[in-house]
Amino acid sequence: MAQLIWNGLFVGSFYALVALGYSMVYGIIKLLNFAHGDLYMLGAFSGFALLGTFGAVPGGSLVALFVVLVLTMLVAGLSGVALERVAYRPLRGAPRLSLLITAVGASFALEYGVRIFAGPNPRVYPVRLDGTAVSVLGAKITVQQLVLMVVAVGLMLTLNALVMRSRQGRAMRAIALDPKASLMMGIDVDAVISRTFFIGSALAGAAGVMAGAYYGKIDFLMGFIIGLKAFTAAVIGGIGNLKGTMLGGLVLGLLESFSTDWFGGEWRDVFAFGFLILFLTVRPTGLLGERVTERV
Repeated sequence: MAQLIWNGLFVGSFYALVALGYSMVYGIIKLLNFAHGDLYMLGAFSGFALLGTFGAVPGGSLVALFVVLVLTMLVAGLSGVALERVAYRPLRGAPRLSLLITAVGASFALEYGVRIFAGPNPRVYPVRLDGTAVSVLGAKITVQQLVLMVVAVGLMLTLNALVMRSRQGRAMRAIALDPKASLMMGIDVDAVISRTFFIGSALAGAAGVMAGAYYGKIDFLMGFIIGLKAFTAAVIGGIGNLKGTMLGGLVLGLLESFSTDWFGGEWRDVFAFGFLILFLTVRPTGLLGERVTERV
């Protein structure tokens, strides 16, 4: 039982990191960014390329992995800003359906752009989290897993503090409430939206490196499923609500961990998406989401 809970929380932290970017973008400009999962894939491949450079660092793989994690967050963040500037900003005043279709097109562009450079075959990650395990309350935990879990929690807490306590966070929340009023109050809306994409994409890039090191294999389509699961986690927690999104990611990780143990790994995705459908029939606004009334 303790091992299942630990595995679920560990994988759930990946989902929460990716889902936060999903939720932030939706919260501020009401866009379902279906290319967000591919920024996670781009982060995994950026980490793969960088680890090829840092692989010979003496003193163990954990140091190299941490350095690569930071650099990858920068690469993924800048990629997210470029995506927003090129694909989404010109259509900001267009109907939402146009933005949705553009997001799908951007997703394919990223996937098959990476395929051109990296090839169609899966790649084995240079670093694996398979160090010596220690027993904690009955669960086998490696030092590498523990460090990455601490990093993931640290990133989530930092993001929450940024949004709730900083001037930048107040600007984000103001734009989420009313972008036109925010503009009249002197807030640089374009700059704040770009920073939101940077932060969300950087978190997805970090999750990509963590997942590559945990699963040991990456491919150019890996962002598709994680994008759907991040969306699932955001909806379960309450899309647009950061604390709810973090909770949704952890809940989804736990659901997958237990379902894999009970039914087998092949039923993991079926169980996760089936739970989403059942959950939405009971609480469509998510665990911490609020019902919003739109006037026509």
